[in-house]
Amino acid sequence: MASAEIVAVGSELLLGQIVDTNSSWIAQRLADLGVDLFYKSTVGDNPVRMKKVVGRAAGRSDVVIISGGLGPTQDDLTREVVAEVVGRKLVLVPELLEEIEQRFRRRGFIMTENNERQAYIPEGAVAIHNPNGTAPAFVVESGGSAIFALPGVPHEMKWLFDNEVAPYLRKRFNLAQRITYKVLKVADIGESAVDDKIGHLITNSTNPTVGVLAHPGQVDVRIAVKAGDEEEATRLVAPVEAEVRALLGRHVFAADDESMEDAVGTLLRQKNATVAVYEDLTSGQVAERLHRASSEHFVEGVIANGRGSLGRLLAFSRRPNEIDELLRDPEALVDELAWAVRSLAEADLGLAVHAVPKVGDTAQNLGLGQTYVSITDGTGFRRRTYNFAGAGTPDRIRTSLNALALLRLALTEGFE
Repeated sequence: MASAEIVAVGSELLLGQIVDTNSSWIAQRLADLGVDLFYKSTVGDNPVRMKKVVGRAAGRSDVVIISGGLGPTQDDLTREVVAEVVGRKLVLVPELLEEIEQRFRRRGFIMTENNERQAYIPEGAVAIHNPNGTAPAFVVESGGSAIFALPGVPHEMKWLFDNEVAPYLRKRFNLAQRITYKVLKVADIGESAVDDKIGHLITNSTNPTVGVLAHPGQVDVRIAVKAGDEEEATRLVAPVEAEVRALLGRHVFAADDESMEDAVGTLLRQKNATVAVYEDLTSGQVAERLHRASSEHFVEGVIANGRGSLGRLLAFSRRPNEIDELLRDPEALVDELAWAVRSLAEADLGLAVHAVPKVGDTAQNLGLGQTYVSITDGTGFRRRTYNFAGAGTPDRIRTSLNALALLRLALTEGFE
């Protein structure tokens, strides 16, 4: 199996002026081809550091894919650096020069002298014609490694990879296998608890392999398999997927491209149930998710905070005149808010999310405090309490997903 390394070139990447989306895109394409990616590096437009990074990559990887540094300016140094690494001189390719000149003529521009630099590639390299830009790419073989130099402009790089690099790699390394993923999405249980249940699969699996990736409010279990075709991949993944589902049970809510909104929306449509929501610290994120889940079944959202707004909503609750008592008992309060928003909207279900953050805490993730979530159908309740209540983006994402996860359980298992 071929091993690969990606080198992203550009000082702007290190300065944070642009985000390196090229490397993640290339990584996905390499996985689809069945090429193992072991390293990714980013280096600025400095010839000494570039030579060190590219030379190290060529010494340890079968495939090196460089993106960036092929333009006409003085800080575009990829051509020169690759030539030094492989010990060859740069040579002018007349066909490339003519191609560049024609591109300028077609656009009605006069080619400046510095653009001639783009027609130089290392001696013995194979030019890769770029129909989408002026910077030709190239591949050079050296010491058992295939070094590709691709432009950094995303649409140019992507076209060249799919149409030139991928076919080259398939032929050069006789790539018959591909890597296929099955992703099971898990909620209402943390990463450490997931690891506790399926850790033996993570440690002992070979093909397929099992790994986990945590997001706010969600854990992804990734089952990756190397197989010659989709049928073989499905056959290898099936028993591992079945074991993971058996171990994690109801916590698995979706797979692959499905989202929590997809799962909840399907259930709302199946049961033809309408839902209304109250929320405070999440500032409408729960309502937004429910609208995406099923706009025809989400009937009303209330975003409120403070005694006055709570009092107006609690007028529709079972305890309309007990706001002082309810404010001292947040579990009872969130139940009444769920009941009230359901009554106000005349919905089948009422969902309430009420947070009590610790005053003065400015943490953006897992802020101190408690968050209470409750859902009712008018006969019973489901409620969860979480020991965080931050106003930061991670906490609000986590809370809104937890709210939908509780709604999903209520729709599938009923009320406690």
